[in-house]
Amino acid sequence: MADDLGGVDMNLINGGLNLLFLALAGIIFAMSVYALVHALRVPANAFAAAGKLQKNLWLVILVLATLFSAAGAWSYFQAFLYIGGAAFAGIGLGFFSILSVIAAAVYIVDVKPAVKGMGGRGGNNGPYGPW
Repeated sequence: MADDLGGVDMNLINGGLNLLFLALAGIIFAMSVYALVHALRVPANAFAAAGKLQKNLWLVILVLATLFSAAGAWSYFQAFLYIGGAAFAGIGLGFFSILSVIAAAVYIVDVKPAVKGMGGRGGNNGPYGPW
């Protein structure tokens, strides 16, 4: 049988791989959204004080990363619905999804720790200062 690889059904393997890449596309989208939401909450002067790119530039980068990763996740989700385990849909993450994960990772790993706690609305501030 052509669809049988040593007793393992190819539909099961293809479905597992398609599900894996769908999960990766979802994780990339979640990372981009997380980075964008964090960047929106940080004051603009925190970026300058930390010696990073301006807030507006980071917002443009992260909005594009979120849009590209959303498009990639949506297209892969549609492919997963139509193909399922019948065939391997391929690595549908694409070039822009890779750029999206790089932009979100750079923000989360480099920029977020540098601007953390700089003039933002902290969760432990009372009406008379930190407590």
